[in-house]
Amino acid sequence: MLYAMLAYHDEDHVQSWSEAEDAALMEQLNEVHERMGSIGALGPAARLGATTKARTVRGKGFVTDGPFVETKEALLGFYILDFETLEEAVKAAEDFKVANPGAIYEIRPIVLFRPGKPIPLSDFGLGDVR
Repeated sequence: MLYAMLAYHDEDHVQSWSEAEDAALMEQLNEVHERMGSIGALGPAARLGATTKARTVRGKGFVTDGPFVETKEALLGFYILDFETLEEAVKAAEDFKVANPGAIYEIRPIVLFRPGKPIPLSDFGLGDVR
């Protein structure tokens, strides 16, 4: 099953890092990336741009600037993980947390939307749609 691992961090803190500090953190994360990749569990990953450049669309013609939640941490990136169980995905997030102790990782199952096909609500704990 596919899982999204959302990476949250204090954006001001992250932006205060020197190039060397950022490179050192990325070296630690790359070790985890390589381990996850070697077992076929790591899909696409991305570091998101600054929240100051984010826009939120709340309706036609209603767009707001910046982050859309009131929190100290911001969503700064995501990973796609492929594990059989949620527990395995959580264990992977723990490995990432060791490499990046200041981050907070959220694991969420991914339910693929395929136009014209029912969404399997059992993945949301709501039963099947037939």
